[in-house]
Amino acid sequence: MGPYNIPRNVNDESRLLYIFTGKALIYTVISAFIGFIFYLILKACGMQLIGLIVVAIFGVIGFCIGTFKVPNIGAFKFTKKVGGENIDDIIVRAIKFKRANKKIYTYKIEEETKDE
Repeated sequence: MGPYNIPRNVNDESRLLYIFTGKALIYTVISAFIGFIFYLILKACGMQLIGLIVVAIFGVIGFCIGTFKVPNIGAFKFTKKVGGENIDDIIVRAIKFKRANKKIYTYKIEEETKDE
């Protein structure tokens, strides 16, 4: 028998620098930049070390938002509804919800059953 190619799952995001996906890297850089602004303010006040810690904390928060998903924990009502979804998707939906004057439109589609 000859060799054959095994299909791979190519739907997943590619990894950069081993732990970062493209989305996680973007969120980390943006969050670290926001932390860098605080660093400049704290450096002007003479608290350079605290500023570096703030940059690191903002970077970790950005990485978590871009990488992790909400766990499906049965004890909390919130996680039953959004369990398994990306944190950034939930944040975007919450922002859209606030901008749309807190209105949610739901549609119920019922299938017709045939009794024969």
